This record gives sequence, structure tokens and C-alpha cells, in this order.
Amino acid sequence: MFTKQLILKKTGQVLLHLLFWIGVLFFYTNFFEVDNATYQDTLTFSLFLMPITIATTYVATYKLIPDYLITKQYWRFALYCSYTFIISLYLLFVSIFFSLIYISNFEYSDMNPLTKNILFILTAVYLVVIIVSAFKLLKLNLKQTSEAKLLETKILDTQLKLKEQELNYLKMQIHPHFLFNTLNTMYGFALKKSDQTPDMILKLSNLLDYLLYQAEKPFVLLTEEISHIKDYIDLEKMRFNDTLQVQFDIHIVSETITIAPMLLLPFIENSFKHGSIINGKLKINIQLTADSNSIDFKIQNSNSETNKSQQGIGLDNIKKRLELLYANQYHLNINNQEDKFSVQLQLKTASHD
Repeated sequence: MFTKQLILKKTGQVLLHLLFWIGVLFFYTNFFEVDNATYQDTLTFSLFLMPITIATTYVATYKLIPDYLITKQYWRFALYCSYTFIISLYLLFVSIFFSLIYISNFEYSDMNPLTKNILFILTAVYLVVIIVSAFKLLKLNLKQTSEAKLLETKILDTQLKLKEQELNYLKMQIHPHFLFNTLNTMYGFALKKSDQTPDMILKLSNLLDYLLYQAEKPFVLLTEEISHIKDYIDLEKMRFNDTLQVQFDIHIVSETITIAPMLLLPFIENSFKHGSIINGKLKINIQLTADSNSIDFKIQNSNSETNKSQQGIGLDNIKKRLELLYANQYHLNINNQEDKFSVQLQLKTASHD
């Protein structure tokens, strides 16, 4: 169904084409005009050339270029261009005979010198065809470029959405895993009716707030992550009592450094969950150094020969999150030895004032 806007658009295109061909007719009339030829005879000859020029031009711009050249069917393009040239050349010869018969009354000497020169006529006709074809080719290239950019934008948008969905999925996996461990610790203290339970509930509340709300942000301040790491360590100290020995060394040059939330905490949790108590102690050594360009995080825990693996869901998810958030901007080294398990993470970071 034709809408008013479509009708106006088509009408505008028709008028634009009409004006262009009137301009070509004016060009031909002046191009072929010489002193001994009347303006009327030159106009008549130009009018005879117009159908040949229009047909050749439209075949080139609406068939040959879009169907064969743009689609890279070069041999077909060359073949059909040859056919078009032969047919148009034949029609141009007919135009010369038309000039001889109809305009000059079979008097060859009375013919316009320019209208009996086939090379001159070919130059005039194909000059128009080449100019219009070049404009059409430019227009199609611009259209293809625009469509390619639009497609690229859609692909990038789709990839971004998939990336966000994958990140959310990984967070959903971390949340219940982390929650189970902390709630289980608090349950044990509640059974004992320990005086430390209120303090434990407060720290757990802070952790849950961070876990459920702050972790939804793309980045948080590194100081926030450290604060909740300390809360988690305090909770674990209550659980392990005298069997735990933790050393946490921090050196940060700026409080505006940011990091993806819940990126370091799972490493801490992994050490507590899978670390081995040797000689009555679970030893955990944590070092965190950060400046405006990078973060260097190291954690090491005591390990027994029987505990061969510490690769749980937490570490697997962290690896995936690092690849999504810090692709080509991080280095992760996990070393599982007989007496110790260590993780070293280096990543580029940024500060936000």
C-alpha cells in the first residue's frame, strides 16, 4: 500500500531524474553544435541520442553494477558490459544514419561534422554513462558501509548483552556458594550461644549488603573490597579460633582505585575452605599492592600432600570473570605444591576521582 510519504519520495525521484536528463539534452545540444549546423538540427539529433543514453545508463546503474559488480561476479559483469556496449554501438550507428536520412536528406556533405564521427558520439554518450555509473557505485559503497557499520553495531550490542548475561550468571553462582559458607559458620556460633554471635551477625550483614547490592555494580572501590575481605577474615577467625594464622599486608597509594566487585574475596574464601591445617595451624599469607596503574594480589595457604586440588567453583568463575572484565589486562598464576597453595593475580586498573 502506497503511503503519502512514499508517493512524495517517488515523485521527487522522478522529477530529479527528469531534470538530470533535461540537463544532458542541453549538454548534447551544445556539445554537437558547430557553426554550419542549425540549433534545431542539433537538438533533433540530440533527442535521438537520448533514448540510447538513458537505456545504456539505466542498464549499467540498475542491473550491471548492483547485480554483478557489487556481488563480485566480475566475469558476468564484463560479459554483459560487452553486450551492452555492442548494442549501444549499433544504435549509435543507427543515429548517424538517422542524421544522414532525416536531417541532411541523404546529403553527406550537409551533415554536422560532429554527428558523423562515431568516436565523438561515443565519447559524449559514455561520458554521461560513466559519470552516472560512478555516482551509483559511490552511493552503493556508502550504503554498504553504512549497513556494515549498523550490522557491526548490532553484533557488538549482542556481544555486550551476552557478556552481561554471562557475568550475571557467574555472580549468581558465586552468591549462593559464598552465602552457604558464611551462614554455616554463623549457625555453628548460634548453636554454641557464643558472645561473639552479635558481632558475627553485624559483619555478616555487611558482607550480605556487599554481596547482594554492591556486587551488582561493574566496579567498586578497592578499599570497599578490602573492607569486606577483613570482615570475612574476622568471621573465619571466630570459626577457627587458635588454629588460624593470617597475615594481611596492604599497600595502596590511592583510595580511588577501582576493581570488579567480589574479584578478590573468592580467592580468600578458597584458601579458608581448601587450606590444610598443618601442625595445628592453617597459615594464610595475603599481600595486596596497588597503584594507579595496576593491582598485585598474592595469597598463599598451607597445603597437605593429600589435598591435591583446590580448584573449586569459585576459582573457575573468577577465571571466567577475569577473561570477560580484564581480557588481555591480567595475569593469573596458580601454583599447587605439596606444602602450599598460592595464587598471584596482576591486573591493570584505573582510578576514578
